[in-house]
Amino acid sequence: MGDREPLTAAAEQPAEEQLAQTFEVRDGPADDRLTRVLHQLGDLDRAVYTAVAATPTPDIDAPIRRLSHTADKSLLWLGIAAAIAVFGGPSGRRAAARGLLTVAVTSAIVNLGVKSLYARRRPDRAGAGVPADRQVEMPSSRSFPSGHSASGFAFAASVGRDLPPLALPLHFLAGAVAYSRVHTGVHYPSDALIGSIIGAGVAEVFAGPSGRVLDAVSAASGRS
Repeated sequence: MGDREPLTAAAEQPAEEQLAQTFEVRDGPADDRLTRVLHQLGDLDRAVYTAVAATPTPDIDAPIRRLSHTADKSLLWLGIAAAIAVFGGPSGRRAAARGLLTVAVTSAIVNLGVKSLYARRRPDRAGAGVPADRQVEMPSSRSFPSGHSASGFAFAASVGRDLPPLALPLHFLAGAVAYSRVHTGVHYPSDALIGSIIGAGVAEVFAGPSGRVLDAVSAASGRS
């Protein structure tokens, strides 16, 4: 048991702190500098979380809490996809399908892949003093990275390919959802940032395959 405890404690540290410990065992000026930078990023991550928690924002706490809650289980993106499919014509239906396919792939990568590799604890919301009026239910899953952020940016980037006028407002909404996870105290800023990058990256990589899948489905529907 004693041999396992240091490993568990290390796994619960911020990602940048874990990377810093990796470079600490190396000997060289570049490694030393990178170690210092990573430690500073970890300090900054926690400092931003604490600053957000300590800043009174009573007029926006409830709307941000509702936004965060609406994005649970990708319900926000499912609702927008349904509206796009109904009112957007053929391009809207394609955009909605592409968006939801990408969200599904992103969710699998984040929840079954990345989260399983890195056991970062959720923030100490009570210790940071996050106001009760902001709070949503604290998820039981690991903190890194934010699945809400990843799904939001995956959906925005995917839909924006087929419907460019929606790209900016959807990215803005995805950014608001990502921030809401920090504001409500359930994620550190780095969780939301890395989740957003993962979502956008998956959308970029998955653009070609998703298009081919949709073309094949459309062709099969036309033959039937």
